[in-house]
This record gives sequence, structure tokens and C-alpha cells, in this order.
Amino acid sequence: MRITREFDVVQVTFFPRLFPVNVYLVEEEDGLTLIDAGIPFSLKGILATAQSLGKPMTKIILTHAHSDHIGALDRLKETLPQAEIFISRRDARLLAGDTSLLPGEPQTPVRGGVPKPKAVRTQPNQLLDDGDQIGSLVAIASPGHTPGHMSFIDTRSRVLIAGDAYQLQGGLAVSGRMRPLFPFPALATWNREAALASAKRLAELEPSVLAVGHGRMLHQPAAAMRAATADAQQRFDLAGGQL
Repeated sequence: MRITREFDVVQVTFFPRLFPVNVYLVEEEDGLTLIDAGIPFSLKGILATAQSLGKPMTKIILTHAHSDHIGALDRLKETLPQAEIFISRRDARLLAGDTSLLPGEPQTPVRGGVPKPKAVRTQPNQLLDDGDQIGSLVAIASPGHTPGHMSFIDTRSRVLIAGDAYQLQGGLAVSGRMRPLFPFPALATWNREAALASAKRLAELEPSVLAVGHGRMLHQPAAAMRAATADAQQRFDLAGGQL
């Protein structure tokens, strides 16, 4: 396990050399907000890191409902029954095991590790929409990796926690753009056109730090994010809609 801190955001990485999976603890004045719940193995490391910070974990936010981001959710909720659970209104359906698509959405199949119906016992307390604020964090709808994927920016420091909207492991890339050294986020992406549009929106936020689900945090990332979106757009155009 590896722990890295930037401003009020603590990155906790499991399997940092083999298959890095990140979760984040965001320090507020009165407690901690966990972003993503990693894999089942993550439970002890999350609790130990929270204890070392000396504040109660009061909120758990999910960027999306893939298995490597919700793995310890049920056991965390059992351990911390007072913690509130947040997820986007759209991905709450995936968390419940419903992979059907809504009218008006691109009809490309949902990919990646989505739980089977009733496999996740935890029910969200609040469903998020674009622009909602949770403590110092603002929710930013960033669909593409999943239909209801969300990112979060810390208004104090402009650290952007972008889930799998981007990846840094194997090289910075927009969700859906294949990186041979770490192809898993691309393979699990629902709709690449939507992912590219979301990545462009996130780049325009001019974050101070980019923090994602897989890979180390990146300082002053805006120029690199824009270059990644340009690369993805070029490949998208050349391939007639395929990254």
C-alpha cells in the first residue's frame, strides 16, 4: 500500500506495482470523505489510513459503480453505519445491478465489472446530480466510462478526483483510449465519444492536480490533459468513431 498527500487529499494505493487501485480520503474540518471504495482487500488499509488522520469518516462518495471502485463498500458500511453514501443518480442503477440503458443514451453496452442484482447490499443515502456540493467537493458529471460517471473537484485547492475519466497508469489517456501497458480502463469504457466530451470538460477546469483511479497524481495537468484529448479526438476521427 502506498500513501501520497496533495493539499487536503490523501491518495491510498493498493497493489501499486501490479494493478494500482486508488481511493482518496479528503480532509474536511469535521471529518473525512472517502472517494471510492477500492477492492474488498482495501478495507483494512482505508480504515487504518483514516485512523491515522484522526478524524471520523462521515461520507463515502463513489465515482462510478465498477467493481474496483465499490469493492469494500458493504464492509465499510457495516463498520461505519453512520457514514452517508453518495453516487450519481444514473450510476445508482448500475450499483443495483441494472445495466439497461435509458432512452436518449448511446446504445453501446455497459462494460466492466458491474455488480449483479442484489450483490451490493448498501443503499445510497443521496443521489448526485451535476453541480451538487458535498463539503468542499463539487460533483461534475463526466459520463463515458460509465453512463453516470462523476468526478469531483476540491474548491479549496482545485485538486480534481476524476475516477476513470482519465488514467495515468501506463501513460495519461482519456477513458477509452487504449494504453497497452495498462489497457483495463479502456476495455471497461461504455461510450468513447461521451468519454472524450467529458475529458475535454474536465481539462477546461484547469485543476492543480489530477487524481485518478489508476496511477500516481499529476501536478499542473491541464496542458497534458488537453494534449490527451487532442490525441483521442484525432484517433476518434481517423477511426470513424473508434478510439
